[in-house]
Amino acid sequence: MTPRTLEQLDKAVADCRACERLVAWRELVAHEKRAAFRDQTYWGRAVPGFGPADAKLLIVGLAPAAHGANRTGRMFTGDRSGDVLYAALHAVGLANQPTATHIDDGLVLRGTRITAPVHCAPPDNKPLPDERERCRHWLDAELRLLNPRAIVVLGAFGWQTLLPSLGDAGWTIPRPRPKFAHGAEVELAGKPEPLHVFGCYHVSQQNTFTGKLTPAMLEAVLRRAATAAGLS
Repeated sequence: MTPRTLEQLDKAVADCRACERLVAWRELVAHEKRAAFRDQTYWGRAVPGFGPADAKLLIVGLAPAAHGANRTGRMFTGDRSGDVLYAALHAVGLANQPTATHIDDGLVLRGTRITAPVHCAPPDNKPLPDERERCRHWLDAELRLLNPRAIVVLGAFGWQTLLPSLGDAGWTIPRPRPKFAHGAEVELAGKPEPLHVFGCYHVSQQNTFTGKLTPAMLEAVLRRAATAAGLS
């Protein structure tokens, strides 16, 4: 059954068991747990997108973190990557609070939705190409239901995965395909109105701890995207 609403889509994503390796890994992590979270019940399922149904700005990451979203059940919630992302979203007026600790913490996004091309936590944070392709139909459905005006892509993996989906959704992808870079902006013609796609380094600890991505750099991209989406 094709989801007709984001609510239906989110439920279908959470119930997905299409990738045997990812299902086994996410459930193993949820069973063994990290010592710091041993008293918590892990989500241990595919993680749906998060944000309002009328969102005009879409943020696309990579995949849920094993002890972050795979534990809490909400994108970028409960790990250091999420700490950086939500603090930046709050700083630019797209979130009502700067922290994301658990699924009932009161966090609300303004005009913004967060998703990923792969919805299960992968071993070593590295989904396989066939897992990415198998999961892609969820992203296709999300784009169809949302019709965003701007997208921020966190990292090259998400950029490479997203462009074919945008082409199938009705936007025109230039030839040669635009390359990922931090601060890159591409305007895609098509649909009722053009779509602005922004590149941003991923909010992984590898980038934020080394200073490759600073809060100011992230906030600058988010502000440009919010303006393109009509949110500022």
